[in-house]
Amino acid sequence: MITLLDYGAGNVRSVINAIERLGETVKIVSDKNDIIKAEKLVFPGVGSFGSMMRILRAKKYVEPLRDYLLADRPFLGICLGLHALFTKSEEAPDELGLNIFPGVVKRFDIDLAVPHIGWNGVNRCKPSGLFNGLRNDEKFYFVHSYYIAPEDEDLVLTTTDYGIRFVSSIRKGNIIATQFHPEKSSDAGLTLLHNFVAGTEETDIPLPAEGKTHLAKRIIACLDVRTDDQGDLVVTKGDQYDVREKGNVRNLGKPVELARRYYKEGADEITFLNITGFRDFPLKDMPMIEVLKLTSQNVFVPLTIGGGIRDYTDKDGRRYTPLEVADAYFRSGADKISIGSDAVLIVEEYLKTGQKTGQSSIELISAVYGNQAVVISVDPRRVYVTSPDATEHQVIKTALPGPQGETWCWYQCTVKGGREGRDLDAITLARSCEELGAGEILLNCIDRDGTNSGFDMELINAVKAAVTIPVIASSGAGNAAHFYDVFNNTQAESALAAGIFHRREVPIAEVKSYLMEQNVEIRPSLKMA
Repeated sequence: MITLLDYGAGNVRSVINAIERLGETVKIVSDKNDIIKAEKLVFPGVGSFGSMMRILRAKKYVEPLRDYLLADRPFLGICLGLHALFTKSEEAPDELGLNIFPGVVKRFDIDLAVPHIGWNGVNRCKPSGLFNGLRNDEKFYFVHSYYIAPEDEDLVLTTTDYGIRFVSSIRKGNIIATQFHPEKSSDAGLTLLHNFVAGTEETDIPLPAEGKTHLAKRIIACLDVRTDDQGDLVVTKGDQYDVREKGNVRNLGKPVELARRYYKEGADEITFLNITGFRDFPLKDMPMIEVLKLTSQNVFVPLTIGGGIRDYTDKDGRRYTPLEVADAYFRSGADKISIGSDAVLIVEEYLKTGQKTGQSSIELISAVYGNQAVVISVDPRRVYVTSPDATEHQVIKTALPGPQGETWCWYQCTVKGGREGRDLDAITLARSCEELGAGEILLNCIDRDGTNSGFDMELINAVKAAVTIPVIASSGAGNAAHFYDVFNNTQAESALAAGIFHRREVPIAEVKSYLMEQNVEIRPSLKMA
């Protein structure tokens, strides 16, 4: 029996699924006595440090947690479950942690994108049965803006490099905690969880922590999901956002089945974009909750969900906040949520006053779940101009002249699936969303969508230069070389594709094999390992 401390924030469904996949039973903590009686306790902290500690105190979990830990009983902390063990965090300076170990949680102050999102390696600093069965070259999934700085160096189990070398896991006696997410780290993570659950006393033979670890470029499979003309939920794909072919919605497969396939083929993340128009309230109107639940039972990489994450008033007059909508997705297995058209409307209001309201979906969700949980999906198209003075928008000098030979352009944001252009450019949108609390930009390009002509490097470089958060390149991939081109010619941390994966034109394993041949840092697919 594994006891899981779910304090009510973020995706713990994947941790439960991973433990149950190993044949164990999970008991959710419902009161402090469940902590006291636990045989083995797992604490998957998700969100923000301040919110977590306030909830733990409100539920009266702090003292039983401290008693459990000080008694050196079996414990596995994940992400914020690691941070909670220390004295305090720069994320919420007025909130005291559990203070089991002296040390501070610090924010990355580096020249790389923050949050640190993706697959990175670990250097083992001392023997531990936690890594039995692993080769020492695996990559684990990280998603965080803060890292621990323990005062006691004997705590350090592994380190990882990202701008600086930071502590990525600790162990003292029966207390183990990781910065990375084992439940989202595919086979390597499941092996690690198995070793904790089994309680093996065997020890691995670590290598010296001298080599530098490297963040992998991520390959993301995207599934555009909507109802077809028969009312069934299907994966589709548009050409420049038109999803119909001969009058019917393109049906490229069932969402759960395709997600499982991409996981087995080596996708580093999977994104669901719900592009159906909602008739009422999305959590009642659409079966995406069930899709997430079923997918997370068998897919142990990060899942992102987009569509309908905003304020709603249903037909009965009940109002739902963006937090309620996002929470339902997180509780069903999503790790990140994606906000599209609504982000455009939010930024338009923000630019009018220059003031944050704290009430937009971006601000509300990032305040509770952390900015790493909020992805902004941008859908821009090129607008050519004769000179920079011809528009007030952010322009670029382009090597791809317009229809009248124009050598300048700006990228117009769109809403409603690309059908409506707005008086807002993609660079300003991305920068504003970062200011409001977003942690990642999914950068589409209507002009390239479905063309198989490659990513729009000029757009990607322009947005990447404007923000300090990670950028996902999207739209236009037609072959494996296009992925190399985007990683070689831009600083994008990841690249996303849809149609070429759905139609098996370019398998994910082929993309990764090609990137390895070109010496691009990647996480090998399951078939390549």
